[in-house]
Amino acid sequence: MIGTHDRRPAARAERVFAWSLGAVLVVGLFATAWVGVRGGLAVAHLASARQTLETAEANWDDPPTIAAALDAAQHDTSAAHALTSDPVWSWAELLPWIGPQLRALAVSSAALDTAVSEGLAPLSSAASALSGDALRPREGAFDTAVIASLEPEAGAAATHLRAAADELSSVDTAPLLGPLRDGVTRARELVGSAATASDALHRATLLLPRMLGADGQRSYLVLFQNNAEWRSLGGIVGAVAQVDTQDGRFALVDQASTSDFPIETEPVVDLPGEVRDLFDTRPARYIQNVTQVPDFTLGAPIAREMWQRLRGRTVDGVITLDPVTLGYVLKATGPVTLPTGDQLTSDNAVPLLLQEVYRRYPDPARQDEFFRAATAAVFSALAEGRADPELLLAALSEAGSEGRLMLWSADADEQAVLDGTTLQGTLPHDATDQTTFGVYLNDGTGSKMDSYLHPSVDVARCGQGSAVLSVTLRNDAPDPASLPSYVTGGGEYGVPVGEALTGVYVVLPVEGRLEGYASTSDGIPPGFAGGTLEGRPVLKWSVQLAPGEQAHLDVRVSASWTPHLAAVVTPTISSPSIGHGAAGCGSS
Repeated sequence: MIGTHDRRPAARAERVFAWSLGAVLVVGLFATAWVGVRGGLAVAHLASARQTLETAEANWDDPPTIAAALDAAQHDTSAAHALTSDPVWSWAELLPWIGPQLRALAVSSAALDTAVSEGLAPLSSAASALSGDALRPREGAFDTAVIASLEPEAGAAATHLRAAADELSSVDTAPLLGPLRDGVTRARELVGSAATASDALHRATLLLPRMLGADGQRSYLVLFQNNAEWRSLGGIVGAVAQVDTQDGRFALVDQASTSDFPIETEPVVDLPGEVRDLFDTRPARYIQNVTQVPDFTLGAPIAREMWQRLRGRTVDGVITLDPVTLGYVLKATGPVTLPTGDQLTSDNAVPLLLQEVYRRYPDPARQDEFFRAATAAVFSALAEGRADPELLLAALSEAGSEGRLMLWSADADEQAVLDGTTLQGTLPHDATDQTTFGVYLNDGTGSKMDSYLHPSVDVARCGQGSAVLSVTLRNDAPDPASLPSYVTGGGEYGVPVGEALTGVYVVLPVEGRLEGYASTSDGIPPGFAGGTLEGRPVLKWSVQLAPGEQAHLDVRVSASWTPHLAAVVTPTISSPSIGHGAAGCGSS
């Protein structure tokens, strides 16, 4: 009896254990089925939302289509968010292996729901309003009040889309299965692109009313860079103009050639020592060279001071653009007719302004007259409201993203609105997910031969701790005998006719340290020098090439690990090729 009695608690414990185990298994099977079914539904909703958003992206100029697409996408993202945010799902996220998959799906669903419901809807509304009549002058004036009224919507969109983009960036894609990883990556691209657009729109609604004189008259100095003779930010300053704005109206009030500016014997402003070491004092003595330092926040105040000395006027800001930008703008305005009878179009702006004008007019004064006439014609078309608003926004956006359009404001608060944008024209800064090189090209020939030079740049990882930047430069000039002396330089500065001498300044990433470099060249053996800029190491590569020759440089640096590598390159006549397949890991 005693033995039987002793076995009863043990049997009862076994039954309790079995029942508990069975319950756990049932709950586990139920949870697995629950999560599996809901996960499958969530994926289907997200796929539908993505397809809808991609369709909307292709029909951005059709507000009714956009509105319907956003409603449909919001239904899908809200459903996906609800399906992936219940307690059972949250518990399953703690499990090994499957947990990270579920967590990624939950975060993506929540971020996309925020992006669509809180970000894309106000962004679409504000963008539609700004691309319509708000950017078309009435009786010669832009409605600055309408533009300013869009700021709250644009600001809300920018805030929510940036939060969504940051959420998606926080997802570790390394342990994810291929299809899920691809989905998260595509979501990042969509939301990241929308976040960038909304940020630009918000800044525009803050700046444009002030720049158009909503609070009183403003004056801006416009610098026209000539990409046929390279400087770090694009090209030498070939002409300047003053544009005044007030109450939404703007007018071209003065123009000057760079030959009107005296060569200063002393710098008009104090230059940092490291700038003088790299570029001498030329950026602060020649108006042509204010774009030589790859930081427009330094060059713009120099140009402002030079204009004040020449004309006695103090401007509120400085803008710079190039003939490629004019070509983009002409897509919005349509062709303009010049006093010479030429039609300046989006297709011929670059060859006409950077090549044909030198063949046609050997006299630099006639060249400058042609440039002034082209500038006046384009500004007149804009002032008359001939530009299609949507095409104009696209033109300015493209020019800004390529570093061809830059803006500096003497007002510190307005300048702060530009922080972190390409419009500011500063050295590239590394981000938590990206390491960036700077490659800046400067002509050393004293010519316009850079019309015929073609740069290409590649970046690649060489293991976890280092990266390599490769630069190739090729001279595709025709027979020098067919070119005017003004284009070739005529040998006046010691470079043979037809050859091109280029100074390539490679600015290393913020945390980068130079490990080594190697170069090959068909032309004269390259020379090397160095320095620092804003505390970052700089390698100067001087290379001289005859027509048909090319040179190649590999620069190896130690760099902290980030998922992406990038390079910012001087904007040339045709956008420089930037790839991600550098082959110099073993050659530096």
